[in-house]
Amino acid sequence: MQILLGLIAGAVIGLAVHFTLGDRDVRGAALLPMIGAAAAGIAWTAATWAGAGIDSPWPWAGSLVVPIAVTLPIALTITRRRRDSDARTRHELRIGSA
Repeated sequence: MQILLGLIAGAVIGLAVHFTLGDRDVRGAALLPMIGAAAAGIAWTAATWAGAGIDSPWPWAGSLVVPIAVTLPIALTITRRRRDSDARTRHELRIGSA
């Protein structure tokens, strides 16, 4: 049941990354929270499978650190690729050129 707290923490971290970074208009609002929740769930599961119990700090630390380490680079990559793709499409269609 405590994994639910880890999933919520990961989703909140993903939401914070989404709203902290610029260019929110090129990412979906639910994408980064879902990635953060998935990363936190995987980290929590790996820690418990490794033998860390609820009283250990490892599942808790993993559910806070891993979503940041995963979500931030993914957000930057998605944003950069989307901006490049949009610019390329505008150039091909001759939209916005003087």
